[in-house]
Amino acid sequence: MKKIKRKIYVIGLNSFKIEDLSLETQELFHKVKNIAAPYSYIHQIKEWVSMKLIEEKDFYESKSNLDLINWLKSLNNDVILISRGDPLWFGIGRILLNNFSKDELFFYPGKTSLQLAFSRLKKSWQDVKAVSIHGRETNALIKCLKSKEKKIAILTEPKNNNLELIRQNLKELDLENSYEFWLCEEIGSKDEKIRLISHKENLPVKISDLNIVVLLKKERNYASKNLPLFGISDYTFKTFDDRPNLLTKREIRIQVLADLELPEFGTLLDIGAGCGTIGLEALRLRPNLKLISIDKRFGSQSLVKENAKKLGVSPKKIIESDVKQFLINDLNNLFSDSNRVVIGGCDKKTKIDIIEAITKFLKRGDIIVLPIITYEVLQKISNCLRQLNYETSMNLIQTFKGLSISEGTRFEPNNPVFIIKGRKK
Repeated sequence: MKKIKRKIYVIGLNSFKIEDLSLETQELFHKVKNIAAPYSYIHQIKEWVSMKLIEEKDFYESKSNLDLINWLKSLNNDVILISRGDPLWFGIGRILLNNFSKDELFFYPGKTSLQLAFSRLKKSWQDVKAVSIHGRETNALIKCLKSKEKKIAILTEPKNNNLELIRQNLKELDLENSYEFWLCEEIGSKDEKIRLISHKENLPVKISDLNIVVLLKKERNYASKNLPLFGISDYTFKTFDDRPNLLTKREIRIQVLADLELPEFGTLLDIGAGCGTIGLEALRLRPNLKLISIDKRFGSQSLVKENAKKLGVSPKKIIESDVKQFLINDLNNLFSDSNRVVIGGCDKKTKIDIIEAITKFLKRGDIIVLPIITYEVLQKISNCLRQLNYETSMNLIQTFKGLSISEGTRFEPNNPVFIIKGRKK
């Protein structure tokens, strides 16, 4: 086996001052003749190398492409390759490891732009989600946004107008007012600039190619008078921190509310309510309804209360308990002349148990609606409702969200949901 003699020293920089490097790393510049550096660094590096060192160096203006790899392979002597920050964090390191043996690669990481940005913002970064859209589409970013991550650091691609693309994705997901948008330029250099940019203002005309964007989630304060009457955005509702998507999505909620045929007066039983989206929006449409919200998850009661306050509505009861415990109580005085029931969030057997328990209290014309995600459960619930003398109808709701990418618009599918409606005969 051929023994590797030459070495590639990959050095991460955060400034152009040789004094900022460790003494061990500084010593490499005395010993190594070949130095590769990106265009944005090479002039400054030449200056401080010429001031500090006597021996003449051979410089190569590097790009993260095949030319750099071929140049490195053509050398028999040691070489220094300059990178920004940590070369193994969305940097040149991955490409080098794919083309050279580990025995000839030596990494000297600097602080990442992410570390420096969060130190300037005086925020911890241990829980940050870092994504790169440098030469990539915004898929990973969209995933983080849909998960409502609290802190997102984005490595951008200056040539692809990425900053406008980020803002467009925020707008399309109804999140433009949910995050602080921090533009961090030239982090670690004398020209460092950090700006908080409102979603209402235009991006600066001149922006350094060396930039990252930091998105910090903020609390959204709503006044009920500013909300639409119908079709309230998902992001209006506070959800469980560890399960931010545990709510009935707007597109499904609209259909469920329509299928409920909400009466002006009566009782709405929202079982498996989660954070209360369906029942609370129903109260905005029919404020005289008696809403009883039930969910067994710890903390659901406080969530429904908080969301009710945001929407300016008042549920009759908010119960944080297993629905099976609720069903053994005397339900006779619970229902009205007109009743509506929504059942979600529980397994097939529990759904059937609920239907069988409450059906004897429901009157002719009362309606049960269930959003369901699997065809097998749909079949069982449909058979159950028909056997209990309900007239049934079913819909399959499949929607797509238009999201901007560098080349136009991509339509991303939401999970399909079956909605079954039963009207008591």
